[in-house]
Amino acid sequence: MNFYSLAPFIKEFYPEYWGECTYDADKCVRIHKVDGEWGIFCNFAATPLSVNGFTFKSSEQLFQLMKFKDREIVGNILAGITNNGKQCHEVKRTARSYEKEFRRKDWGSMFVDAMKFCLQTKYDQCEEFRRKLEESEGRFIVEDQTSFSKKSPDAWGVKLHGGQFIGPNLLGRLLMDLRDNKRLSFELPNDAFIFIEGCC
Repeated sequence: MNFYSLAPFIKEFYPEYWGECTYDADKCVRIHKVDGEWGIFCNFAATPLSVNGFTFKSSEQLFQLMKFKDREIVGNILAGITNNGKQCHEVKRTARSYEKEFRRKDWGSMFVDAMKFCLQTKYDQCEEFRRKLEESEGRFIVEDQTSFSKKSPDAWGVKLHGGQFIGPNLLGRLLMDLRDNKRLSFELPNDAFIFIEGCC
């Protein structure tokens, strides 16, 4: 099994999100680039989020750091230093370099709740994000991975086939739930925010 694959964890811990969804492309809001019309929906969008006294640059930075407990590792990721000592300016790649050795053992059972927390925090703290979510009402939200080199979309997105987007679309589904209900329910372990000790 691919260490980085989220599918087995979804099937075991989040079966309500298991499987593929199909959406008519002409009824969709498409997340593709940060600087696109709907770029604010992207986790890499520059929307500062404050949690327990520390400000994160984006929901992606917050989400990636939640994978770890080790203070030194968190500090290295914030500094953009990979596990082999190289400099990297993309938080997802930097975090990934530490995952096999240092990722939380319970990450598979909490990662969807962690993303829900990140999105809810973004919703609560970013007016532009809330406004764009409201603007998307009546349409499906999808993370378009059609241009990605891999054959199938990962757990978060979809790919275009003919006139339809097909894929798990986990990010889009969470965003639509947040838009429609104004609130995402999540349950995190008691030590979910221990990583912040490495941010200070």
